[in-house]
Amino acid sequence: MSPDPAGRRSRVVMVEPALTQLGKLTANETHRLDRAIVAVSVNPQLGIEVPGTLLRDYADEVDGVRVIYYVTALRTVTIVAYVEA
Repeated sequence: MSPDPAGRRSRVVMVEPALTQLGKLTANETHRLDRAIVAVSVNPQLGIEVPGTLLRDYADEVDGVRVIYYVTALRTVTIVAYVEA
């Protein structure tokens, strides 16, 4: 599925493991991570499927960040389970 042509994105919610990791990041790492989270909220198909789960794993090699997430059935909410930068 391609990004929404109207530029709409899903609402992003972070669960506890992601919030814990987020608290350990520097301002620069958080900035790089923000770009990746916006990208997956606009186009949730960016990440690769994690076999046997609803999770997707998106790694941005340029910014050096990784986001593990899943998207609700109506694609209105992206739930971020884990981040690293």
